[in-house]
Amino acid sequence: MSFLAARRRHPAARPLLILAALLLVGAAYTLFLPTNSVQAQGATDPQVAQGEEIFAISCSSCHGMNGEGTSQGPSLVGVGAASVDFQMGTGRMPMNKPGQQFPRKASDFTPEEIAAVAAYVQSLSPGLAIPTEEQYSPEGLTAEEIARGGEIFRSNCSACHNIMGMGGAMPEGKYAPSLHGVESRHIYEAVRIGPQQMPRFAPGTMSDEDVRQVIAYLRTVEEAPNYGGNNLGGTGPVGEGLFIWTIGLGALVGFAMWIAAKGARAK
Repeated sequence: MSFLAARRRHPAARPLLILAALLLVGAAYTLFLPTNSVQAQGATDPQVAQGEEIFAISCSSCHGMNGEGTSQGPSLVGVGAASVDFQMGTGRMPMNKPGQQFPRKASDFTPEEIAAVAAYVQSLSPGLAIPTEEQYSPEGLTAEEIARGGEIFRSNCSACHNIMGMGGAMPEGKYAPSLHGVESRHIYEAVRIGPQQMPRFAPGTMSDEDVRQVIAYLRTVEEAPNYGGNNLGGTGPVGEGLFIWTIGLGALVGFAMWIAAKGARAK
């Protein structure tokens, strides 16, 4: 007992005990740490290495060599693979030049290259993974479910994208882009990540099933024939009424003036 008591009174006993406790906690954390999300998606080390190489060439000038961000672009640490897949897959990134808004255009990268960069960014710090087809595919939904998707869209999205999903003007020179021709996966990703001025909808607010129904509604609207002729951009009754008053009425006034002038010449 006197030997143990002497050991406890030794000046180095307390620091050694603290060090041993820290090592034990660290070992336990490492043992039970969940597998990285990149591995869960099937990403491989060569894929991450390829993504890092592409990132260094095409992205690092704005986002930093390690995705830490610069004065030209935000940090990408923790944004997740889904954000990269959306921004690069819709051609919004890399930017050609700084501007208020990044328009959708054809991507400069192949799907394999985009997946590699997404895997690399995911390896920096896990974030939202690229969704699976089951999460966004509108296949197999009933007419009632598609109609419900329309209700959800009109309640949450149409104020910016209009009821036909064709986009619209917003304050400060910005605009909500058209959703026609956008891949279903990218619509799902936009809902979850909230790019640019768009709000982010978490699963607790809008479930995967809700998003599938919204996508199904957009596909139905996009594919439906326009029996009335030119849809005038799908801007709704206000825009269509303005068109009639300015173009239609103006054409009638012009035609009336032409008839009057022709009658005057006949006399």
